[in-house]
Amino acid sequence: MNNSLFSNRLITKLILSSIGILLLAGIGYMLSTLYYSNKYFSETNQRLHAHLAQDLIDEKFVEQSPIDSLGKVNKALFGDLMHDMMAVNRAIEVYLLDVEGNVQYSVVLDHSDPNSIPEKVSLEPIHRFIASNGEDYILGDDPRDPENKKVFSAAKFNKGGKEGYIYIVLAGEKYLATQNTLFGSYALKVGLGASFLTLFFAAVLGVLSIWYLTKNLREINYAAQRFQQGDLGYRIAEHHKTDLTGLAQTYNNMAETILTDMDKIKSLEKLRRDLIANISHDLRTPLAIIQGYIETLQMKESELTPVEREDYLNKINSSGERLSKLITQLFEYSKLEANQVEPQKEPFLISELANDIHRDYQMLANKKNIALKLNMEEHVPLVFADISLVERAIQNLMDNALKFTPENGEVIIEIKLVKKNVEIAIKDSGPGITKENQQLVFERYRQTKTGKEKEGAGLGLAIVRKIIELHDASIKVFSRPNEGTTFSFSLPVYQNGLSLV
Repeated sequence: MNNSLFSNRLITKLILSSIGILLLAGIGYMLSTLYYSNKYFSETNQRLHAHLAQDLIDEKFVEQSPIDSLGKVNKALFGDLMHDMMAVNRAIEVYLLDVEGNVQYSVVLDHSDPNSIPEKVSLEPIHRFIASNGEDYILGDDPRDPENKKVFSAAKFNKGGKEGYIYIVLAGEKYLATQNTLFGSYALKVGLGASFLTLFFAAVLGVLSIWYLTKNLREINYAAQRFQQGDLGYRIAEHHKTDLTGLAQTYNNMAETILTDMDKIKSLEKLRRDLIANISHDLRTPLAIIQGYIETLQMKESELTPVEREDYLNKINSSGERLSKLITQLFEYSKLEANQVEPQKEPFLISELANDIHRDYQMLANKKNIALKLNMEEHVPLVFADISLVERAIQNLMDNALKFTPENGEVIIEIKLVKKNVEIAIKDSGPGITKENQQLVFERYRQTKTGKEKEGAGLGLAIVRKIIELHDASIKVFSRPNEGTTFSFSLPVYQNGLSLV
């Protein structure tokens, strides 16, 4: 996988998205700048000429009124006024209004055409403007374009008993014509400039920001590549300090899980090979014995005495039983390991099961001169487990104990209540197991070398562990060399319809 910036689709999409967002923001900024710039210049223009109308009244209407005694407009005086004002600023338009806001006269209007003269101008903005002394930004009617609002200056006059208003539009038609002419060029310059600067800074800041923000993501990607290339031990260092703590930790956990699973697969493969080899060996031995004695019987049938014949047949029978037991154990263990056994748990008296097992093994113990004892507390409560599986586990522990206990030794079955569990322990007085070998005895086809070598496939204790694990428990071993061995496990107490765990 290429680690270059633009070969990564996610980073490319993030950069393009960021540029697009910033470009839209730049367009919005440009439009808002144009709007508020225009408003700023209009407000500045109004504030600068706020007292223009009042100054005009104070200077021009001291001796004469714009309306004569007959109620007619003094056109000569008003014409001179407009000439002087427009000589200073050709953008303004001066209007004479009566007390009701009706337009009486203006040199910028075509008075020969009645349709060109508006009927009236709203006095509400004028009153607010005069009340604020021109300090507030207020828009008023444009007599030449009633649909639009313009900045203005206004003042009230009272001369010769005649009242009215001088209303001056500060951004007249010529001003707007000039503004519209220049606006297109100005907007183009601002737009191109803003767009270029926005794209430039968006590209630079977008690349730098995304490169920085995706640092941890690239590190995880790099770790995945290292893992893919065979560096199975590579992990993301200090994952808790990254911006993607959860993802980094998940990757590390995933790598550990994969590595553990790979080790398990390798271990299972090794065990599979060992299993095949051990099965072949264990099956070959009794089969060879059976085959050898059968051939001897066939070859020397007439030469054998009845005692020898009986001895050969007993050895054939013994090897056959051993072979049958081995096959049964293999079948049982394979089902347990493949999770094909579902425990059928029910309440039962462990004391009754212990008594039955003690009775069944008494004869075998007597044959080996082994003292078999049962130590059990009174009134042991019901346990909740699969009775057949538990019986099988105890039988395997008993077989193991009797196998390794020498003559004149002893084996003890112990049942006692420990808190909310019943503990079952099988103790023997055999050669014991060294500490380093105590957990190995539960592995299939593993037998310790302590004491005398015993025949057997080594599956008995492995089956016991699988059965106990099915009951969500564990089997414990306590042993010292030459001091015997104790295997124990616990089952939950059953009371009032519930298992007390």
